[in-house]
Amino acid sequence: VGMGGAAFPSHVKLTIPEGKHVDTLLINGVECEPYLTADHRIMLEKPNEILVGIRILMKALGVPRAIIGIEDNKHDAIELFEKLLGGQTAISVAALKVQYPQGGEKQLIQAVLNREVPSGGLPADVGVIVHNVATTFAVYEAVQKRKPLIERVVTVTGKDVKTPSNFLVRIGTPVIDLLNAAGGVPEDAGKIISGGPT
Repeated sequence: VGMGGAAFPSHVKLTIPEGKHVDTLLINGVECEPYLTADHRIMLEKPNEILVGIRILMKALGVPRAIIGIEDNKHDAIELFEKLLGGQTAISVAALKVQYPQGGEKQLIQAVLNREVPSGGLPADVGVIVHNVATTFAVYEAVQKRKPLIERVVTVTGKDVKTPSNFLVRIGTPVIDLLNAAGGVPEDAGKIISGGPT
């Protein structure tokens, strides 16, 4: 599955429906929820690997261009990718105004390409396939390193969390282990939310 918020099956996105023409691969570097920073961290720590993953996806889809959408409050990630791309045209960066829920793929397509996915439709209906940056990194690891998907980056944060952090964790790690690694559950915590506040 994809590593974004919806966990949509990635292999389905790589099978373009008959009669559809896709011209753009859109890489989602926008967090799906306001308090998450996992995608930001992976962009800063694994940019070269993400670019290899993008090229693999472009080849698999047969598309001529890819655009990485990143919110403009992530200046460091935008500058890093622009530097690594060195002005090449096949892959580019789109700096986006911070606006929730822009991390949703239909909203991202509208913001970057000004194309509107029809109600009940899919991005392929407007010539686009969207993959999350973490999915793109997982594609790199699967193809280049023959590594199965066994881990992901998880954000643990909150108003009274002692050490808000992003952790690279094995899939199946108990949430209490993550909370303990971030300093424990705050005494006045009313609830623990998994996935985001909305």
